[in-house]
Amino acid sequence: MIDHSVFNNKKVLFHTLGCKLNFAETSTIGKLMREEGFVKVKAGEQADVCVINTCSVTDVADRKCRQVIGKLHRQHPKAIIVVTGCYAQLKPEEIAKIEGVNLVLGANEKFSILEYLRGIEKDDEAVIHHGSVKKVREFKPSCSRDDRTRYFLKVQDGCDYYCTYCTIPMARGRSRSANVAETVAMAEAAIRDGAREIVLTGVNIGDFGKYSDESFFDLVKALDNINADVRFRISSIEPNLLSDEIITFVAESKRIMPHFHIPLQSGSNEVLNLMKKKYNRELFAHRVEKIKSVLPHAFIGVDVIVGVHGETTEAFEDSCKFIDSLDVSQLHVFTYSERAGTKMLDIEHHNSAAEKKRRSDILHQLSDKKTKKFYQQNINSIYPVLWESRIHDDSMIGFTSNYIKVEKPIDRSLINTVEMVKLGSWNEKISALRIINT
Repeated sequence: MIDHSVFNNKKVLFHTLGCKLNFAETSTIGKLMREEGFVKVKAGEQADVCVINTCSVTDVADRKCRQVIGKLHRQHPKAIIVVTGCYAQLKPEEIAKIEGVNLVLGANEKFSILEYLRGIEKDDEAVIHHGSVKKVREFKPSCSRDDRTRYFLKVQDGCDYYCTYCTIPMARGRSRSANVAETVAMAEAAIRDGAREIVLTGVNIGDFGKYSDESFFDLVKALDNINADVRFRISSIEPNLLSDEIITFVAESKRIMPHFHIPLQSGSNEVLNLMKKKYNRELFAHRVEKIKSVLPHAFIGVDVIVGVHGETTEAFEDSCKFIDSLDVSQLHVFTYSERAGTKMLDIEHHNSAAEKKRRSDILHQLSDKKTKKFYQQNINSIYPVLWESRIHDDSMIGFTSNYIKVEKPIDRSLINTVEMVKLGSWNEKISALRIINT
């Protein structure tokens, strides 16, 4: 039995990069550390331990991680620096060489941080605890709390889709999840903790229950049956796993919000084949049409990657025309970067950095056009808004049920409450709609 009394009143700082899943997991790590005596560092205080949960989806993400490590080492020179997450799983030796790093934990070791911290001294050389994720089958549930109004509930981890551009299966292992009953219990615990909105997150959430007799649809139906004043959002879900059945159910649901985030990655079937995606653009178009037929005001966010190997000028232009034809609300545009160990590296026809930037700029402009159009279509509509703790200048921020960002003069008594509002004009400064009547 390990004595953790040495951790009492030690100050810890957390920094999370990347996806909502990382935020959920950082929250779980934080809970484990607080239960053993750690306290969260306050502004102006020196931390005893800095925990950095990293992302490695692109080389830009890797660079940001290194910058954060350096910055925290300068700000907290006496703190033990712990680095975990996808970057730590994929490149532990590279991280261990960064000045200031004391402990590097792989994906499966992060939740045993207390055991690995014991005995670590600031002046020691970096220690790596890193195992293979290939055979990991255990699911570690997580739910973010802390300063966020919305909660992020981890319902699934890992991925069995070996897309040619992606390292996530190498960083997180095979697809796995808890069962429906356990996941519903996690959601109910978050509700008791004050959650008014819960986002279902994971690596490939549509794969929930893949190795059992349950499905993601079973989970959605069970969550909708919870008797509480709460709303749920479905985060990124592959179009081949977002069935018409799920879409129809959301249209009739009181608790599942009319908000979809669907990765497309390319509007060219030729490029989708190069990526080894499990769908084509015809299926994607059908999903969008189905959503809009039953939920005409639903928000639809779409992930797109530009500049992958094999994406010719003709293929990109074909992709742009297809995306422009879709009735979607926003594009999340990512610029391709080469990742070691991926099959994409075997594909000829590379795009220059300048060309990738040009393509990214085109899609960002298209996204802005679609978002403004979607917002304008909803002006004068009345929606419930959940007000968040975020403040922008003299305004507080909230989101409607269909994920329209709105703002109004600050009233802190409304934080984490739902208010019916009428949507007004576009506020260019903060990309939100003003409230004209409440």
